[in-house]
Amino acid sequence: MRKGMTFTRFIIEEQRRIPESTGEFTLLLSAIVTACKEISDDVNRGQLINVLGSAETENVQGETQKKLDIISNDIMLRALEWSGHLAGMASEEMEEVYPIPSKYPTGKYLLVFDPLDGSSNTEVNVSIGTIFSILRCPENISAPREEHFLQPGVRQVCAGYVLYGPATNLVLTTGQGVNGFTLDQDIGEFILTHPKLKIPESTSEFAINMSNQRHWEPAVKRYIDEVVAGSDGPRGRDFNTRWVASMVAEVHRILMRGGIFMYPRDNRENVKEGRLRLLYEANPMSFIIEQAGGASTTGRERVMGVCPDKLHQRIPVMLGAKEEIGRIDRYHTEMDKEIESESPFRQEAN
Repeated sequence: MRKGMTFTRFIIEEQRRIPESTGEFTLLLSAIVTACKEISDDVNRGQLINVLGSAETENVQGETQKKLDIISNDIMLRALEWSGHLAGMASEEMEEVYPIPSKYPTGKYLLVFDPLDGSSNTEVNVSIGTIFSILRCPENISAPREEHFLQPGVRQVCAGYVLYGPATNLVLTTGQGVNGFTLDQDIGEFILTHPKLKIPESTSEFAINMSNQRHWEPAVKRYIDEVVAGSDGPRGRDFNTRWVASMVAEVHRILMRGGIFMYPRDNRENVKEGRLRLLYEANPMSFIIEQAGGASTTGRERVMGVCPDKLHQRIPVMLGAKEEIGRIDRYHTEMDKEIESESPFRQEAN
């Protein structure tokens, strides 16, 4: 094939590897990808079709919505509600679970998604994207409620994202590694361009919002102080820093050339439990990163091991190169023990 393997052929060939496959999952993925192509078209045309700027509304998290947030969310719902492959959907932009309208058939999967991650960057033409995660609907449940979506990340069937940048990229895992595709605008198909993506175990590049430094926990401060000190510090080598403020763009860079991304909890009231959403951002991106040979942590536990307790739960996330994530985990353990040993309550008990 002159242009390489299409996404359609790729998922059909993967389906053939599973004798008991019904094709339902393949058709669901195709419907998701079609929706993302439509979003990509709207993002690319932006101001030309008057879809940039604020919608002057707020989502369930109290964040100001962009016009493209609402448009992208509607595209996903409209493209998938009729497909017959889903029992229900949940979106970062909607307060409650979205039930499949009764006029349509339902399927055995649940879909959770962030329709447009990084949408605050639309006016400055920075890469943004759609993140999605597929879960199995519990057996004998035809009208899933919130509790049916509250599954730990280890139970994901599939996770992926579509990056809308200079090129439109699709990155996907079904638990058998990670593959990347690029949208060929001439034929309207995603082409396999980055097979079997792998993240180097070590790195000298990190991404974090340095403006929040005064709010961080001691373990994060310790880590960042060391890497910022570079060759003059305890690490003995120089590190580079990057920050795009778009998780899709940050993760894509890590997959392409290595690195780590950090959005830790801190002492501000609205970030004490973390900033990123467990179901819509942290779990799918952690699944992708782990399948590419990296690691993902809250600082105290594996992200995909966390059992959600609410639909829009937030969580700290640090992911990327295994060696650096392991160091960050170790620093949290050491600093927590140090703080505990200094507690006056512990001293009184002794």
